[in-house]
Amino acid sequence: MLNSRHLKGTEMSENVRYRGEAGPGHILGLVASGQAQTRAALAELTGLSRPTVTQRLETLFAAGLLRESDEILPSGGRPARALVFDERSALVLCVDVGEERTRIALADLRGQLVDEDVQPFALGEGPAGVLDRIVRSARDLLAGLGGAAPRLAGVGVGLPAPVDFGTGRTVGWSVMAGWEGYDVRGHLVEALGVPVLVDNDVNLLTLAEHRAYWRQESHLFYVKAGTGIGSGIIADHQLNRGALGAAGDIGHARLSGYGDPACRCGNRGCVEALVGGWAVARDLAPDRDRQVHDARDIAQMVRRGDSAAIARVRDAGRTLGEAIAFATSLLNPAVIVVGGMLTSAGDHLLAGVREVVYQRALPLATKQLTIARSRLDHHGGVLGAALLVIDSILEPSAIDAALARGSAEGVLSFVHAPLVDGR
Repeated sequence: MLNSRHLKGTEMSENVRYRGEAGPGHILGLVASGQAQTRAALAELTGLSRPTVTQRLETLFAAGLLRESDEILPSGGRPARALVFDERSALVLCVDVGEERTRIALADLRGQLVDEDVQPFALGEGPAGVLDRIVRSARDLLAGLGGAAPRLAGVGVGLPAPVDFGTGRTVGWSVMAGWEGYDVRGHLVEALGVPVLVDNDVNLLTLAEHRAYWRQESHLFYVKAGTGIGSGIIADHQLNRGALGAAGDIGHARLSGYGDPACRCGNRGCVEALVGGWAVARDLAPDRDRQVHDARDIAQMVRRGDSAAIARVRDAGRTLGEAIAFATSLLNPAVIVVGGMLTSAGDHLLAGVREVVYQRALPLATKQLTIARSRLDHHGGVLGAALLVIDSILEPSAIDAALARGSAEGVLSFVHAPLVDGR
């Protein structure tokens, strides 16, 4: 697969004919977003002549990305057939790899889930074994759709580890022991023959949360409080991964004054060692007659009204609030969203977070700040993976380049174009 430098050079050479005017990719975006539904509307919005609009549309019709429906709309002249984005013209494979289970799903080009499979894959099996099992599950899902199923356009994968987005490899310490540096992208490209993007799982949750519920906000900070602790950053409407994919690794920032418990990463006093699901379970376990292992067990205890669990989760919220308050003063988000398994049983954790953030963060940073619980369900990770891929393959310059390379090959030739990578 080409890297970002090669791809950018290819796009520049193939899209030279569209400089200064809207190419097919821009036309597709206007229709897909609902900004234009007729040829007349496209001509008005783009400034292109009617014959040029028709030429662009014919290219997109041939690729299977747009079609004309039977619906008739007024267009300032004679009635026109409505233009429709064909979201089922291709599918995206979305994979959310977790510490305890992996969700594999198929989505259409609007991010709507078509089918899914959840498997108890163990990360300790190693990358090759887990990825091979994901491939088998993906093939089973595709086979289940029958012979007329749309083609696979790309794959998005979320991993519970820092990821170098440019290479699709995990970097640094994570719970994914034995995965560091493994070419996850290359493995899946070889097995499935389509473009693949790999990112940190919390980045994908951040993307999904922002796009689904907070699209109008340009600055958002998402915190996942589950078995581990992680966060993601939206700045100027863009996901900020940092220089090496470590932006938002709030779980391994150190908080002093809390006894410096040992963390899974090998350091002491990390936020995760104080408020991660495994750490809360550690603190509750001595008082229980049964096993308490992780955030899921804790959430169940809270739902049952266990007073010790409720008190410990609220206290964890206050501690987590210390770290979030610092991030609030540093990043100045308009919205902070807290999700993860520890928030699934009510607002106990969020109440503690709010209490401390509004006390400790700079008054200017909290003046118009909203702190909310995530509205994503357990599909948030695969939704984010789908959006990551869809944004890449439907990016106007990528569509223009792909169609220029392969329009003669017929319907959906664009799916073989490399996804844009880089930061």
